[in-house]
Amino acid sequence: MTLITPLMISLSAGVFEFGNLLHQKLLIEAGLNDGARYAARCNQTFNTTLDCVNYAKNIAATGSYNCGGNCTVASRVTGWLPAAVTVDLNHLVIPVTVDPNTGLANYHSVTTNVRVVRLETSFTYTGASLLSYLGLGPITFSAGHEERYIGW
Repeated sequence: MTLITPLMISLSAGVFEFGNLLHQKLLIEAGLNDGARYAARCNQTFNTTLDCVNYAKNIAATGSYNCGGNCTVASRVTGWLPAAVTVDLNHLVIPVTVDPNTGLANYHSVTTNVRVVRLETSFTYTGASLLSYLGLGPITFSAGHEERYIGW
């Protein structure tokens, strides 16, 4: 029993640490998904007062388009702020072409181009003291999400 207890405590701490890391990664991926979905629907030509980029960043990091000027309190993951999110509203612009032999288009669209928006971020997980206890540095992971631009 004396030999197994330290092993079980360290194993339990490792499982807890990995679970926390995975939970934060999933929260960030869900935030990027939400922000990209908003950016894919945001149409600045329809309403010029919209700030699609900042709204998408805020939605990704906090879950709300307007965090009231205090985005650090409402963030999904502690330390992950809207400034860490990169938004590209024209990540891909693919021309719609029609095959002259079959008459089929490569993409179904009412416009001449298909646009893809992309949100991406990088986050450094510092975690609890287990990583530093084992001599490991902080873990940095990156995530991104793309959506086809739809507009409204």
